[in-house]
Amino acid sequence: MTDDPRPVLVVTNLDDPTADLVIDELHGRGVPVVRFDSGDFPATLSCSAQIGGSTTRWSGSVHTPTRVAELGGVRSLYYRRPSGFTFPHLDEQAARFAIAQARYGLGGILTSLPDCLYVNHPNRIGDAEYKPAGLAAAASLGFTVPPTLVTNDPDGARSFAKEHGPVIYKPLSVPLYLVDGVAQTVEVAEVLAEDIDEDIRGTMHLFQTRVDKVADVRATVIGQQVFCVRIDSGLLDWRTDYARHTYSVVQPPRSVREALLAYLAHFRLVFGAFDFAIDRQGRWWFLECNPSGQWAWLEPETGLPMLAAMADLLERNAT
Repeated sequence: MTDDPRPVLVVTNLDDPTADLVIDELHGRGVPVVRFDSGDFPATLSCSAQIGGSTTRWSGSVHTPTRVAELGGVRSLYYRRPSGFTFPHLDEQAARFAIAQARYGLGGILTSLPDCLYVNHPNRIGDAEYKPAGLAAAASLGFTVPPTLVTNDPDGARSFAKEHGPVIYKPLSVPLYLVDGVAQTVEVAEVLAEDIDEDIRGTMHLFQTRVDKVADVRATVIGQQVFCVRIDSGLLDWRTDYARHTYSVVQPPRSVREALLAYLAHFRLVFGAFDFAIDRQGRWWFLECNPSGQWAWLEPETGLPMLAAMADLLERNAT
């Protein structure tokens, strides 16, 4: 039971089972929680904040239908996966204006809370979601990074595929993509030089040498704690069939552990979900880091105390 009355803010969409687990853990510890989806503004969410004059920090509050959070007394903010702002009752131009005001108004206040621990700060998430920036940081910090090309030049892509093949294609970002109302996952796929045509010119693409891997590793870093799980699936993209997974807890090489923490420090993050491919020589190849990645499904498979680690961090009991 905590004696600290300050709440944890959890900002995410309604359907977020990972957030549900974390909130249940915090409630069990007696930690107050205020959860909301910023995308519910202004329908069921309101905010009023003031600064200036004798007030040097934001004061005011955020109101949900059932909770009130005082802006000057937020312990930590767990920023997960809120939905976007929408104003369906407005025409396109007016909605675009209103969305901008909501993003820079409400969003700006939520990113400027005094004495608040962010897991992670939304602006830092934005920085780290650029895959080219992540690959550059990883390479500079000592991770082993597969040869990678980002381009919209088909000739350059074909040359890269011939020189560095086998090559895979992966998206640089995955916005919501619906088919018959169902969200789709863009799979990682192998690409041959002859598959690359002039349509490449239409936008940027990421091509990368395919690692001759024997397994994958999801390394989840929560504060200073590192949890590494080996995933054996036989799949190029392990996300495509979870039923084929077997999981085992592994310890990272010391150099990898040090680079994990250095990577988060580089982007000023306190949480990251890293993906690695392990080759036949046991080398760890950096693939990417998701600053808002999933992790909770691994705890029941491995017994790793990840939920407690996240709750400790948000409660600000982590060392």
